[in-house]
Amino acid sequence: MDDKPSQPQGAWARFRAWLSHLHLRLVTIEDTPHSIALGVAIGIFFGFTPLWSLKTLLSIGVAWLCKSNKIAAAISVQLHDIILPFMPAIYLWEYKVGFWVMHGHLPQKVSFKGLNLRDYFQWETFFTVGRPLLVGSLLIGLPSAAIVYAVCRGLITTHREARKER
Repeated sequence: MDDKPSQPQGAWARFRAWLSHLHLRLVTIEDTPHSIALGVAIGIFFGFTPLWSLKTLLSIGVAWLCKSNKIAAAISVQLHDIILPFMPAIYLWEYKVGFWVMHGHLPQKVSFKGLNLRDYFQWETFFTVGRPLLVGSLLIGLPSAAIVYAVCRGLITTHREARKER
């Protein structure tokens, strides 16, 4: 007979087990609920930005500046890896929102077919595509971070109160 506990079967069960582990890891961090929730919110905010190679460093740096939990920020910024297959659609949505805010109307047509890899590293491309994308990511990331802060703080407070009662 095998003495190992049975592992969850299927992708959905593994995903739920991973989220449960992540939740438990966040609520058991030895810090105030405000500090943990703010760290999570900062990580979620930076997860929406198109700054791929800087997201984790920026979230930890801003968490340090805000005196929030840096571990929670690093964990939550990585949560966007779950939605990695959807990130091109999210970036397009952020670009359209940013373009609308900057120009007062939606772009007529968005096409990146004519761009080569080296075109992405040109300053003109950064200013024409990057600025609306950054503005859109701010407008989507800030409300998302505020909602996540409220939910996370509530979950941590509830978990700790339930643990005290036991």
